[in-house]
Order: sequence, then structure tokens, then C-alpha cells
Amino acid sequence: MTPEIQAALTPRLCLELLKAGNARFVEDELQGHDHMAKVRATAEDQYPFAIVLSCIDSRIPTEILFDKGVGDIFNARIAGNFVNQDILGSMEFACAVAGSKLIVVMGHTSCGAVKGACDHVELGNLTAMLKNLEPAVEATPTSPGEERSSANLDFVNRVARTNVEMTLDRILKDSPVLNELFEKGQIGLAGAMYDVASGKVSFGDLKVKLQA
Repeated sequence: MTPEIQAALTPRLCLELLKAGNARFVEDELQGHDHMAKVRATAEDQYPFAIVLSCIDSRIPTEILFDKGVGDIFNARIAGNFVNQDILGSMEFACAVAGSKLIVVMGHTSCGAVKGACDHVELGNLTAMLKNLEPAVEATPTSPGEERSSANLDFVNRVARTNVEMTLDRILKDSPVLNELFEKGQIGLAGAMYDVASGKVSFGDLKVKLQA
């Protein structure tokens, strides 16, 4: 990534780059990356085109599953891929300072953090962390008699999707900086779910306002 390439990209084109990279990953046709060459090229500056908020789960190596290399994307990771003040500040740096055009919030299937929130697990600092996911658990409907715990994997995955949607809304609500960039069409937001069994990333509708 160069400043010229980054400047020429739109949020929608950034999304297409990620989709194409994941398609190569799923098809086992990854591009060859000269990582050390990129280390040298980015030693003095960086021009990533997107920031991806994902879970810390070891099965989700973000750059690999999007077939990207050093300096291509920012990668924010926290169990349950929720936002707080620190994550929002990191996103503001990525977009307002470093020029990224797209924010992706990516949940995943069989998420351990979501399972813990569904089961109301209490364990040290994990207890407070899981409270960030409780609104998604409460907002996810179930049919009469359906189990609302980690024993119901379909429910867990629906909660993960709800959490992605709520997180996208919270980004724009809690960050005036990012909301202004969004309203001006300078950045876009996209929700995504990663399937740990197939390696495929499924994107929802891209939230974007394009400049006239």
C-alpha cells in the first residue's frame, strides 16, 4: 500500500479487496507475500486501507484469511469483538489519522466469548468483560422452548451476529469522529461473520455513504 493507492480507494473497493482475499484463502490460492520486503517498505510509514475488529480466537488469523500482508490492514482483536473507548480510539487513529477507508466488525461461529456470555460465566476479569456481550444475548430472540445457552450452537451463532450489528451501531453512536467521516462518505462500515469450519467470511450489507 502506498499513499496514492490508499487515497484512490473507496470504502466499497476496500470491501471488494477483502472479499477477493478471502475467496483466495478459501480456495487455497493465497498470493505469495514477501513479508520482509513489506517490513522494509513500511518501516517509516504505513497506509492500511481498512481496520478489522475481530475476536482473539486463535482460529482467526485476520491477515491470513484475507490474504493480506504487512502494512495492509489494521487489526484490532478482543474476545467477543466488541468496542470500548480504547478500541474506538484505535479506530479513530486508523481512519482519521492513518487514512483507512473501511471498518469491519467480524464475529465468528462457535465463539467462546459469546458462549460464556450466553451461560453467564463468572471468572475473574472475564466476568466484567462478558458483560459487554450481554446486550446481544438479551436482544437475540428464540422460539418457545428453545435453549438460550451454549448448548444451542445455533443460538450462539445468532448472538454473535447480533453482537456484530450492535457493535456497528455503537461505533457511529459513540464516536463523533468516525460518525463525521461516515456521514461525509470518507469511510464505510461492514459487518462480517467468519465460519471456523470453512474459512469463509460472509459480509452483510456495507454501510456507506458515497460522496456526490
